[in-house]
Amino acid sequence: MSDVERLTALVRGTPWFMAALRAGRELGLAQWCIGAGALRNLVWDALHGQPRSELTDVDFAYFCAADIGPARDAGLQRRLGALCPGLPWEVTNQAGVHLWFEACFGQAVEPLHSLADAIATWPEPATAVGVWLDTADALHVIAPHGLDDLLHMRIRRNPVRVSMETYRARCASKRYTERWPQVVIEPG
Repeated sequence: MSDVERLTALVRGTPWFMAALRAGRELGLAQWCIGAGALRNLVWDALHGQPRSELTDVDFAYFCAADIGPARDAGLQRRLGALCPGLPWEVTNQAGVHLWFEACFGQAVEPLHSLADAIATWPEPATAVGVWLDTADALHVIAPHGLDDLLHMRIRRNPVRVSMETYRARCASKRYTERWPQVVIEPG
């Protein structure tokens, strides 16, 4: 079984995640996915044989250069909340990240050109993965750095946008090895 097949089997076997993907599909966006921590948690919980971890958010990322205002994100987040209530949705148009990233994280970033470009900048290769569902119910995976880190429970810094300081702080705050004892954290 390929890595993509392994991942899609885990996603298909997770009712709450499939419901979230169906809700995302209802928005009718050209480029979108659910990924990052929600997907990592799903996979690592399954690989550890443990129940679903508490989610701080469900990252719904999309790319639309034509409308990068925060009002659109808020509107889409409300729609997702109505379509699939009970999930802590966090909606971000990746086309507009360059407008606010420096104010939040202290580092200026260039505008991105696609959803795949955006995902390639996410903090760790294990979380730089997204999945989306098309109208024929086929799952698609966006994994610019591959799936090896996610499926082999390895955390390492993605140097594209994450400083060592940020990486260390994330590792401490996420409590990876406390939550998933088989996770291996690389020093950076």
